[in-house]
This record gives sequence, structure tokens and C-alpha cells, in this order.
Amino acid sequence: MTKFRALLLVTTLLPLAACGADDIASPGEGVIIVPPSTPTPPTTPTPPTTPPGTPAAGCPGIAGVTDAGVVGNFRACRLPSSITTDLRLTRNPGVAYLIDGRVDVGIDLGGTAAGNSTGRSAILTIDPGVVIFANSGDATNDLLAINRGSRLNAEGTSTLPIIFTAKENVLGTATDTSQGLWGGVIIAGRAPISDCSAAAGSTSLVGGSSGCQNIIEGTGNVAYGGDVFNDNSGILRYVQIRYSGTAISAGNELQGLTTGGVGRGTTVDHIQIHNSADDGIEIFGGTHNARYLVMTGTDDDDLDTDFGYNGSIQFVLGIKRTGNGSSDPANLEVDSNNNREAAPRQQLRLANFTFISPLAFQSMHIRGGADATLVNGIVRNTASSCLVISHQETLRAATNSPPADPASGVVAPDRGPPLFNSVLFECLSAFGNGVSTTAAEAQTAFNLGTNNNSAAMNTLISTYLPGAGATGATAFAAASLNPAGEAFLISPGFVGAVSASNQAEYQGWTCNSSFANFGSTSGSCTALPVS
Repeated sequence: MTKFRALLLVTTLLPLAACGADDIASPGEGVIIVPPSTPTPPTTPTPPTTPPGTPAAGCPGIAGVTDAGVVGNFRACRLPSSITTDLRLTRNPGVAYLIDGRVDVGIDLGGTAAGNSTGRSAILTIDPGVVIFANSGDATNDLLAINRGSRLNAEGTSTLPIIFTAKENVLGTATDTSQGLWGGVIIAGRAPISDCSAAAGSTSLVGGSSGCQNIIEGTGNVAYGGDVFNDNSGILRYVQIRYSGTAISAGNELQGLTTGGVGRGTTVDHIQIHNSADDGIEIFGGTHNARYLVMTGTDDDDLDTDFGYNGSIQFVLGIKRTGNGSSDPANLEVDSNNNREAAPRQQLRLANFTFISPLAFQSMHIRGGADATLVNGIVRNTASSCLVISHQETLRAATNSPPADPASGVVAPDRGPPLFNSVLFECLSAFGNGVSTTAAEAQTAFNLGTNNNSAAMNTLISTYLPGAGATGATAFAAASLNPAGEAFLISPGFVGAVSASNQAEYQGWTCNSSFANFGSTSGSCTALPVS
């Protein structure tokens, strides 16, 4: 081929190479142009319906739930004031559910398993990770009440706790000292209680009977009590309740979580109450058990049990903050509301607890003739006493025939003084004087148990983790306290609420504050998850 011809051929082919992918050279030209492959375009990810931190465009289609506009980074979806059919709150990006005034679940079914003709049962189910906030317009009325015969199934997870909080928290204006912004969560059940109130509509003044009832403080009409020992009010697990509680008047308060006559069939497990303006958790009678309870920054008692409560509680951590405190803020109060001989007499079984207080008030106050067994505990109080026991009825020896309840004539057998085993005190003073009792009498009761130490040292490090004074202590076999046929309490082999190996139990589902940092992935108590 001559150079000229070769050049001519190349020149001829160049325009052909520039043809489209469907252009092919004519036959006989000796060259076929192979079309280039079409590249696969990059996949564009589908954007989420609601980017993190952005309010949802609207509320999910849940019957009775209405759109209340945008609050902070959330679409506020208002709950109905009365829930009388089963309702489920789903987790949706950019959605938080609003309690605006009092929300009632169900209509009171009375104190028997059979119910009554005027009541109605309903189940409120809340999915993991859901945020529910109160309007905070009126702390005495913004509350959630579960009535007798109905259920609250609020079951979060260790990484997706359910959060009940206040509007200020959603707006980002809540601080480490905010409290008393709404009324809290109330669960009423049909299990036995000791204090029957005629004014509350009791048809019987015999404690533990179906006609013995009372009214939850601060509500005016939420009745509780009955004769259903294993009554089931639902599941409360992996839940935070923030900035709640308020004192309406003396002896008439709303707590973080209030249970009244709640039965043994109910699950209360992994609950944090943060900055309640009154008690963290108050239990009025009933029979339910509970485990993994955390109370941080509570203004009054962290844990308060009354009215013939009969149950087991294990792994309890109460941490008070400097500057807070009501007239008598304890980490633990065990009482009978001065109805000291009422039946059923309280029987509290408390295992593996850590109580911390910088306040000039006793950490534990047991009174009113209540029976209590406390094991595997650490109590640190830098400004006051660890233990006060009030009333001679609380200290007297066990008997099967104490004075009868003058209102009912029912005899309430007494199990004797409070019993302590493997409990460590590290306080300004170990014991204090009570009503009609002395510090020496409290010390005598404390010394009746085994492996107790009223002058322990180095019990805690890093606020709540066990120090050398606790890790070397002999633990009590808490499982031995279980009533016949039960296996709720376990024997973990350590003293206090936390061991160096299981501190992760308090991480993830708790929120962090400046005075109680759990290293939680769920973040600060003043913040909320945005997705």
C-alpha cells in the first residue's frame, strides 16, 4: 500500500469513528467499528423522608392523634385526652407525641378481675425510641394516667429507650436543674393495698379486699386497689421520665412514676427518673416487682414505698445533686402514712442498691411499722446520717397478734424490725434519731444482720462505681429472699447497684447529667435524639 493510500484510508475512517454507537462501517471497507459500552450511571441514594433534625411533614395516621404543629425539631402529634381503644404510638423520624393536659388510658374497671359495667379497658403501646413530651402549660394537669384494668406497654430497648419529657426539653431550654415541668406517669392497678378511703369510694375498709381503694395523689379521681394479686398493668421497660413531679399541696404530690395497687403481673424494668420535683418513684401498695431503677436529681425521695406494698426490688441507683431537696429528701423512704397497723403490712425486699446524697438529710428513713429487708447496699451521705428508723411499731419484735387496725379490725402480723445484711454505710453519721426512737435503737436493729459495716470507707469511686471498700465486702444471697414459687431476685455476688463488670447495664438507656454521667450513648438529659 502506498503511503498516500494509507493516509487516505486513515483519513476516511476518522469520521466513521466519530459516529454514534449505532453507526457501523459499510461492508467491504475492511473495518467494523465496535460501539463503546454504555457506562452504568452512579446510584443516587434515596433521601430519607425526614432528614435527621427536621420536623416531619405531618403526623402518622393514628386514630385520635392530631397535628399540633412544629415544636423544636419535631412535629408535635397530640394524644387524645381519653384513650378507650387500643392505640399504638410508632416511631417516625421527626415526630414526637404531645401530652396536652391529662391523658387517660381506659375507664376504671374497679377492684376485681371481673371488672364492672361502666369501665372500659384499653392498651397504650409505645414503640422503642418514641419521644413523648408534655405541654408544660400546667404541671398539675399534664400527665399520663393508666386506669385500673388497662395497660401501658412501653417497651424500649437498651439503645432505643422511650423518653417521657417536657416541652422545654424539646425546645432545648431545659437545664441540669430544670424540674417540675409536668405531672409524670401514673399507673393504677387492682392489687391489694392497706389504706382504704371511704372518701375515695371504698365499699370496704378491710385492707386487701376488692372494695378497698384509694385515689392517686394529685389526680382527684384515679382510683387504685383491689384483690387481684397478679394483676397486669403492662410493661414499662427501658424508659426515661424527665423533669416531672410537682407538689400541689402538702401530702398531695405528683411524682416521676407513680404506681398504685399495681400487681405482680406487671413488668417494671430499667427505668430512669431524672430531676423529679417530688419523688422519683412512689409505690402505693400493690405487689409488682422492679429492677434496674435509676433516680437522678430527685427533689424529694428517690424511692418511696407505702400502703402495704409487698414486692421485691433489685439494682437501684439513687444520686442526688447539690442544691436540690424538699423538706425531707431521702434516697429511700419506707412508710405506712401513719396507718401503722393497717393490713396488709408493708413487706419490702430491696437488694443491690447504691444511694448517694450530698444533702443534710438522712439517706434512708423507715417508719410507720413497715416491714423491710435490705441487702447488698451501699449508702454514702457526706452531710447527714445513713439511717433513721421512726416509731416503736417499726422496731418491735415479730408477733402474730399486734394491735388491730382500729378502722377495720384486721390483724396485721408484724415481721419484726427492719433487717439488714451486707449493707455498707459511709456517712457523716451512721444513724440518726427518729420519731419516738433513738439513733442507738436504729444501730441495734442494723447490727442484728450479718456482714454489715456502719463505718465503711472507700465504698465508691467515680460517683457510683464500687471502690475497694465495697469490692472486698461479702455479698448476701439475695435470691434466698424470694417468696415461695418466685425467682425474681438473683444473687449477683456483689454489694451495691453496680459492679465493675456490669456497669454497662446502666449505659445506653440512661441519659447523662453533670452530676451523674453514665457514659451513655443516648447522650445528655438536656438533649433528645433527632432521628
